[in-house]
Amino acid sequence: MNEFEIFNQTDRDIPELETVKSVLQHAVVKEKLENVIFNVIIVDNDYIHELNKNYRNIDRETDVITFALEDEKDMVAPVGERVLGDIYISIDKAISQAEEYGHSLLRELSFLAVHGFYHLLGYDHMTEEEEKVMFSKQEEVLHECKIER
Repeated sequence: MNEFEIFNQTDRDIPELETVKSVLQHAVVKEKLENVIFNVIIVDNDYIHELNKNYRNIDRETDVITFALEDEKDMVAPVGERVLGDIYISIDKAISQAEEYGHSLLRELSFLAVHGFYHLLGYDHMTEEEEKVMFSKQEEVLHECKIER
């Protein structure tokens, strides 16, 4: 059984999160994952700025940060389970990027959540080829869930 939760640690009401959860569920099924556990945590710019500064030595806010626990050599998951990690999303950045890109907050939050999900699975976009693979997977999930620009 797959378990993931979305925690809103802001004072904003974000009704889009229900749909984001179903988009992530679709991604989990699409990737044929079983017994995975992960969290999505919605935070503000100040909080994600501190995470970025403390864990990546980048002194500014960002839109999404993932902590992939499977990357940790000494991480031991319960037998039969994969504890993927945590996805932190800045609601402030999501709102400003949705406006900047001219699409809905739902589209931006869904994109950031799915982007973070694929990072948890070990995908990256450091090279052109990696980016092509990762972004193709993301866009396919979003398209299948009818989350369009």
